[in-house]
Amino acid sequence: MQLSVIILNYNVAHFLEVCLKSVQKATQSIDAEIIVVDNASSDGSKQLMQNHFKDITYLYQTDNLGFPKGNNIGVEIAKGEFICILNPDTIVAEDTFTKLLYDYKKLSNPGILGCKLIDGSGNFLPESKRGTPTPWVAFTKVLSLYKIFPNSKKFNQYYALHLPKNQIGAVDILVGAFMLMQKKHYTMVGGFDEGCFMYADDIDLSYLMLKNQLQNYYVPSTTAIHFKGESTLKDGKYMNRFKEAMQFFYQKHFKKSWWFNVLMNVGIAVFAFKKKTEIYQNNFEIDQYILVSQDASIYQNLSLKLNKPIDWVANLEDVITLNDKRKNIEILVDASIISFKNYINFIETFSNQNLTFKIKAVGSDFFIGSNDKNDRGEILPINP
Repeated sequence: MQLSVIILNYNVAHFLEVCLKSVQKATQSIDAEIIVVDNASSDGSKQLMQNHFKDITYLYQTDNLGFPKGNNIGVEIAKGEFICILNPDTIVAEDTFTKLLYDYKKLSNPGILGCKLIDGSGNFLPESKRGTPTPWVAFTKVLSLYKIFPNSKKFNQYYALHLPKNQIGAVDILVGAFMLMQKKHYTMVGGFDEGCFMYADDIDLSYLMLKNQLQNYYVPSTTAIHFKGESTLKDGKYMNRFKEAMQFFYQKHFKKSWWFNVLMNVGIAVFAFKKKTEIYQNNFEIDQYILVSQDASIYQNLSLKLNKPIDWVANLEDVITLNDKRKNIEILVDASIISFKNYINFIETFSNQNLTFKIKAVGSDFFIGSNDKNDRGEILPINP
């Protein structure tokens, strides 16, 4: 078998459903299997898998074992030469795996491959490619100095800003939402460290590849959506978890760093002060919807459900002619008339405009999407 796709799920049934449908399409021409490990979800994920995805290997755990342990369980039974660690809140294009498997053969001494990731509004996610988070690099991330000095090597290393987002290249660290590699390499380095704290497992695995003389690569020949996107600096709890994760990484691979503790404590203090002075306002409100579908029943149901104007078009190209840039417009796309790849290309092309996007997978009774990388995502049921 060529490929095993490992998806660790925890209480995101709707996202999992769409993810699996995209992965099924992306593996049609590959000798592949899909393995879902469920960390004791209670949101109907188990019923979804048992009723609608009976041909997919499903490993339900009675306890939440965490990200590293859950993935290790899936990899242990994987039959593929290659494995892909994939988040359930993602959508892949139909050619994602075929392209990466082809690119893998052309690269020198590859370890892990990562693709370009965008959020639900089509914006590039910088964690698609990262550098080794030394104490100084982690500090520049916490204080967002990479945004102020994106062209400075001193400040831009966390997100490997030296490498353009559309250029293939060697990087140190890849994000755990999408990691493709040979199973033998995963096994050789010991897989995800089950002693890791949150936010350190993908960093640790990437770095283990480097320590074993393998090179990780960012390969933007294909793009996937990661709905939840980057875990942003929301509160002190996140900051402490980030600090603990970095401490785990340094103590494992280097030595205990008093320098890191000083930098992190300063960064957390500055961050907390900034948070106290910030006033967050979310003024985004949908003025109008545009449905892209050939199914009249979807339009009829949404017309009854939504208390906003809805235009109905049969082709994605027609959206542009109806776009009134004075309004906030949400595009609802029926995937029965468009490929996942074309949907991904569309939202990336029209990101940073007045548009937001949701997609309905074939056979699903809801649209799903998110408005930005800080958004945990939204579900829009079709039935009124």
